[in-house]
Amino acid sequence: AAARSSALKMGFETEIGAQPPLGFWDPLGLLKEADQERFDRLRYVEVKHGRIAQLAILGHLVNAAGIRLPGYISNSANLKFADVPFGLKALSVIPPAGIAQTIAFIGLVEIGYLQVKDSVAADCEARMDAAGWDAETKDRKRAIELNNGRAAQMGILALMVHEKLDGKPYVINTLLGLPSPEP
Repeated sequence: AAARSSALKMGFETEIGAQPPLGFWDPLGLLKEADQERFDRLRYVEVKHGRIAQLAILGHLVNAAGIRLPGYISNSANLKFADVPFGLKALSVIPPAGIAQTIAFIGLVEIGYLQVKDSVAADCEARMDAAGWDAETKDRKRAIELNNGRAAQMGILALMVHEKLDGKPYVINTLLGLPSPEP
């Protein structure tokens, strides 16, 4: 068993994303006895969460800049998009039915994506090939996406923590003596 887990760990140490300064990092031991299928599933989830976090950061920045959709988020509550604060405070203003609709929509998008996931992956691969990317370039781009997603996950977490701590998610503004948008 020791040889098996050692061989698996060595295989994961060379996977995309295992790079300096941490190398292969599995502090919770999620891959301790894992096979390639388990690793691939966790990597898929990591990439997906990274993409979601990148969108969350973008949404936070756009809303903090005061850009809102026109119209009403809830006609029955007479609530305009412009009246909804950004960040976690939005959850205290949006009616529960609106939050439920959002969660249901996300679920439907996920179900729909699962139906076309393989064709989307094949299309992405074909586009990279059409762009003339070799295997090394593809791997480099995948590593960049992983790192951007990891950074975005830490970034949105930091925004949420700082918003809960003192109501000022953009701590860097405070440190630099700049105005900080209030959610």
